[in-house]
Amino acid sequence: MMTTTPKRAAPDACSLLDADHRKVKKMFGDYETLTKSKAASAGQKKRDLANEICMELTVHAQIEEEIFYPALRQAIKSTDLLDEAEVEHATVKDLIAQLESASEVDEMFDAKVKVLGEYIDHHVKEERNEIFVKARAARSLDLVAMREQLAARKEELLESLTGVTA
Repeated sequence: MMTTTPKRAAPDACSLLDADHRKVKKMFGDYETLTKSKAASAGQKKRDLANEICMELTVHAQIEEEIFYPALRQAIKSTDLLDEAEVEHATVKDLIAQLESASEVDEMFDAKVKVLGEYIDHHVKEERNEIFVKARAARSLDLVAMREQLAARKEELLESLTGVTA
């Protein structure tokens, strides 16, 4: 008797975006750990990690807004979830701007990072449970090809922000 293993879906745009989600969630966890540290270097480490979180989120939001959301808008009938996602992005960008312009890494800075993490958790749940489901069900979208497009644009944006080639 021949057994077949379940066929795994090819990595697609949603899996690339979700990998970003997991990476940033871990970074928020690392930040939370630093908030409990009494080490003299904790303040600078928190600033550096917050900057990294902000850069990752900025690039992630940009590739969603430039590539993923417009394609999805054309492929699905109900776009209210995409409208909400874009409003959430605007709030995230506002918090990022506040973090980037903060002169001190104090309790308010920590609070802003915490709220940013909570916003991202909410946003990720909606994307995973609703937006990605609709995207994968849309027959007119080639999410495997879009993954390549997203990855290329992400690399380009990271390179422009860091000066480092991925």
